[in-house]
Amino acid sequence: MEVQLIRTYHPDGVNGVLYFQGKELCRTIELPWQDNQPRVSCIPEGSYKLRKRQSPRFHLHFEVMGVPQRSYILFHAANEAKKELRGCIAPVLTHTGAGKGSGSRASLERMKERLYPILDSGLELLLIIKKEKS
Repeated sequence: MEVQLIRTYHPDGVNGVLYFQGKELCRTIELPWQDNQPRVSCIPEGSYKLRKRQSPRFHLHFEVMGVPQRSYILFHAANEAKKELRGCIAPVLTHTGAGKGSGSRASLERMKERLYPILDSGLELLLIIKKEKS
């Protein structure tokens, strides 16, 4: 199964829309593109496997697997990319600016409600990241 992230790039951050089964699941925010540099850039467009992950800091969330030259790229709650993200992706309910949003915790919960059952059933979940068509 696939989840599609359609990005819009801005100098101060990346805004996206995450689609599942052809319907909008949530919005996303990320750091601006900086040539895939660890901790300061969003990840390259492409296809990545998603998995469930748990940590003391972010509790239950998602990990994006197979990112070139990167590790621990997560989907976790954050409302301002430049202050709270180090290359990860944050789901948000609404965009409030470039790389900024609101309602991130609620949006992450929505993602988990929809996508965890798929992963729990043993199916693979792919994240497809693309640029918005002009």
